[in-house]
Amino acid sequence: MQRTSTTMNEKTQAQNQAKAPTVMIEEEMRRSYLDYAMSVIVSRALPDVRDGLKPVHRRILYAMKEGGYDVGKPYRKSARIVGEVMGKYHPHGDAAIYDSMVRLAQDFAMRMPLVDGQGNFGSMDGDPPAAMRYTEARLAKASEPLLRDIDQDTVNFVPNYDGTLDEPQVLPAAFPALLVNGGGGIAVGMATNIPPHNLGEVIDACLAMIDDPEISTAALVGHIKGPDFPTGGLIIGQRGIQEAQSSGRGSIIMRARSTIEEGKRTRIIFNEIPYQVNKARLIERIAEVVREKTVEGIADLRDESNREGVRIVVELKREAHAEVILNQLLRHTPLQTTFPVNSVVLQAGRPQIMNLREILQAFLSFREEVIARRTRFILGKASARAQLLIALTVAVDNIDDIVNLIRSSKDAEQAQGRLLAQAWPARGIAPLLKRIDEDLGKGQTYRLTSDQAKAILDLRLHRLTTLEREKLTDELDDTIAEIKDCRDILAKRSRVLDIIRHELKDIAKRFATPRRTEIIDHEETHDIEDLVQREEMVVTVSNAGYVKRVALDTYRAQRRGGKGRTGATTRDQDFVTDLFVANTHTMIQFFTSRGQVYQLKVYVLPAGTPQSRGKALINLLPLRSSEAVTTVLPLPDPSTKGYEDLNIVFATASGGIRRNKISDFARINRGGKIAMKLKDGDRLIGVVLARDDQEVLLATRLGRSVRFHLGEQVRVFSGRTSTGVRAVRLSKGDEVISLTALSGNPDEQILTISEQGFGKITKAKEYRITARGGGGVKNMTLGTKNRAVVASFAVEDSDEIMLASDKGQVIRCPVNDIRKTGRTAMGVNIFTIDEDERVVSVAKIAEKDDEESAKKLL
Repeated sequence: MQRTSTTMNEKTQAQNQAKAPTVMIEEEMRRSYLDYAMSVIVSRALPDVRDGLKPVHRRILYAMKEGGYDVGKPYRKSARIVGEVMGKYHPHGDAAIYDSMVRLAQDFAMRMPLVDGQGNFGSMDGDPPAAMRYTEARLAKASEPLLRDIDQDTVNFVPNYDGTLDEPQVLPAAFPALLVNGGGGIAVGMATNIPPHNLGEVIDACLAMIDDPEISTAALVGHIKGPDFPTGGLIIGQRGIQEAQSSGRGSIIMRARSTIEEGKRTRIIFNEIPYQVNKARLIERIAEVVREKTVEGIADLRDESNREGVRIVVELKREAHAEVILNQLLRHTPLQTTFPVNSVVLQAGRPQIMNLREILQAFLSFREEVIARRTRFILGKASARAQLLIALTVAVDNIDDIVNLIRSSKDAEQAQGRLLAQAWPARGIAPLLKRIDEDLGKGQTYRLTSDQAKAILDLRLHRLTTLEREKLTDELDDTIAEIKDCRDILAKRSRVLDIIRHELKDIAKRFATPRRTEIIDHEETHDIEDLVQREEMVVTVSNAGYVKRVALDTYRAQRRGGKGRTGATTRDQDFVTDLFVANTHTMIQFFTSRGQVYQLKVYVLPAGTPQSRGKALINLLPLRSSEAVTTVLPLPDPSTKGYEDLNIVFATASGGIRRNKISDFARINRGGKIAMKLKDGDRLIGVVLARDDQEVLLATRLGRSVRFHLGEQVRVFSGRTSTGVRAVRLSKGDEVISLTALSGNPDEQILTISEQGFGKITKAKEYRITARGGGGVKNMTLGTKNRAVVASFAVEDSDEIMLASDKGQVIRCPVNDIRKTGRTAMGVNIFTIDEDERVVSVAKIAEKDDEESAKKLL
């Protein structure tokens, strides 16, 4: 018996396996994921272009309408509303439904709130709303135009999730809610982010499109100036608005509205903040930049906001410049941020990017359809009423005959049949019937329909009075006029457009409010650079990637041979690698170990003291974890004569050289740009600016140097990714340590410094010109005292130099104190350092101002 059972089970399994189709897991995953993605796109994340709502918002409004939570009626518990939405239409979590309803009630999130909430519905500080059992809600006045006429067959209805009820596919919105309240959502593989706009401006644009269907997007901009955020604030510039309105995508710069109050202490007051910025986090960020000394000069920070509005108070120190502090706060905090516009919406059930004109066009087409369906519904109701009134009028006119007919009938069924069989005199209503149908009003008699006959049988005796006869005639006359009007509307598109125009004007009159967000041009804003005082700064960069700027006056000049003063405070295994002098307005380019280039103005760098460590470059530049800054290059002012004739020249430790036009590096965005393609193990050791007719000098660590004509020996490379050509042939263990562009002055001098603090000055003409790629000539005699060269570059007698050691010691020394010797000399002691200490950086300080230095370079 057991064996038989086992055999039957095996047969059943075999049959099931034979029936079950074979499905590839890859195909099933692809199909299932696409189904899931489309479900999220259509049923959750994206708003419909017609009513501007996502399904959850549409279901909330419809459920509130059906539940009787209308404007003017008492508030009801939010938990009750959420329960009805979840139980009837939206089979998802109650928290998701409540969060969506809360947003519809927040006046700082919606330009026109659609739900009227009572209780704690959250705040701009990111505070969550109270639990749904504590809050109450009802429909807001602005929701009425969205739901109006929904019971007049204006939109399609579909079964809900369990088939027990019907729900609307879309609401018959009477205004473009998509533009007025905006919307955001993240689907699978796509997202939408649409800013809110001013209702009055949007309706003006709709009216303009009705008057001129071929109106351009540019012309619509004259009506819709741009987004109008519920939190107010400022929009900077028109370009982002124009891009968003013309293409559906763009980036709009938002800024807080501020005022400067003078008094015992100057205060900056922020009364409006950018849309969707969390006020509490904004204040925390302001405190962070003050604590990190990114922004200096702030004495106190207070949040004095209340139910009357936002008020953030930034109190300044006495010596602080309010305009500078304001612009620094805008740069480093969300007081100025961007709104990325991405107008992805559902059009006919399909996701599509739509611009301003397409959105308005889709809305107006939808409104035409809604009004046509509403008119057909009204026409049907009026026609049915007219049929009833005709029957009653015929009955009253022929009451005696009809009464005799009914009395002589055996039952109601026979009476109805006899009423239908007879043609009744209709002379009294013939003119009215003629208004409905020309043929209907020609005859002197009228045949009843079954519905009309039934209505006569149900006729009450009080309708037989003379007064009731007149009422019937008047009502029939009005109903016929309504029928004619509906037919005229359906026959003439101009009538439909007139109705749309009238309804839009009525909505604007009832709900339009003044614009809250002001749009200003770039020319009207202050650039922080114009407010920064021009000042000479010493910029230092450490081996660990810390940077700072210190006023040049902070350092005092010392004679050669001194011990120097304590410079940057360094930690274990960290030391200064770059030190130079630049103006606060100088643009600095940072070249990294990966061959990338970034740029910052000097005033952006953190201010410090000679003893401070500075700030990590990784906090100023978007560096990767394995990327380090290897070369720092200050650039001349682009407005200087001859700027465009300059070349930017690169040299690598392996002896490579390349030159490009400076215009190739004129635009460096925040994300950086590729500067030079490097081989494995190689690095940039120098980047200089030079003209075609200049000579370059490369010095090596083991005391060799090579000098050649740049224009003759190195061609201009058009790309930024080339490795260049060979500049010098290196011996084993050697590497290039410096690159210098020579001016061509016959009295030009070359300063060479060793790691042990010895240095010398040699005439540049003693370095004979050779061809590129050779082994070069001796630059400095090396031995036990001088083991390696650390720097070699051109100087003048009026110059001063600064030397930094790996232990943080810094010395400033006049060049004319250094002995002038031959090319192969060892030099004299310039910087007294310990035996375990070495010089790691040497920088020249020019006594001339920036303008004269730039003229000399050019």
